[in-house]
Amino acid sequence: MSDATLHATTQNPDDFAVQIADQVESFLVAVTEVARGDEPGSAVPFLLLEVSQLLLAGGRLGAHEDFVPDERYEPDPGPEPDVDGLRENFARLLDPVDVYSEVFDPYEPRKAPVPARISDDLADIITDLRHGMAHYRAGRATEALWWWQFSYFSNWGATASAVLRALQSVLIHVRLNQPLEELDGLDTDQADIGDETLEFEAGRVMAEEIGAPLGIRPAK
Repeated sequence: MSDATLHATTQNPDDFAVQIADQVESFLVAVTEVARGDEPGSAVPFLLLEVSQLLLAGGRLGAHEDFVPDERYEPDPGPEPDVDGLRENFARLLDPVDVYSEVFDPYEPRKAPVPARISDDLADIITDLRHGMAHYRAGRATEALWWWQFSYFSNWGATASAVLRALQSVLIHVRLNQPLEELDGLDTDQADIGDETLEFEAGRVMAEEIGAPLGIRPAK
């Protein structure tokens, strides 16, 4: 696909819908396969690749003019598929690097980092994307594009960006042989986040200890 086609924002809406749907479907299939846990050593780099590619679709949706749904009220796409199994599998695969700290809005001053889990974030992203895919498979392409665009701005875009940074950070520590002396994130089960430091007891994790289960050889 040429750059001109890739970045065009005045394409035939049907063609654009097919392209976005293909990117969304590719992500859903790929991350579901990762969650099976057959290749735990490649989970982090593979997720990094898939989230990066998904954000390309998000960028295209963000650059496009606003989609207007065909109907005033959103048609019922049916029951949402359960993602708890995927969430739990991701948590097992990504332990002990599942918890990370994220600044929710970098343009809001004096905002403290908040605790997050990659496994929770991936499950939330998958839920948003599946919702739009249900519309698309039912033949409601414009509704699907509206949902994917709206939820990109309201939820999964920022969430995927945060996950991307977290996954990239893990690989940076491993590839550059920079030990994570201690994972001092915030416990996501704590309700009171205030100014007091909430230590998440993840132990002392060295780069070699992360690299070994991920199948990545640290830099010498």
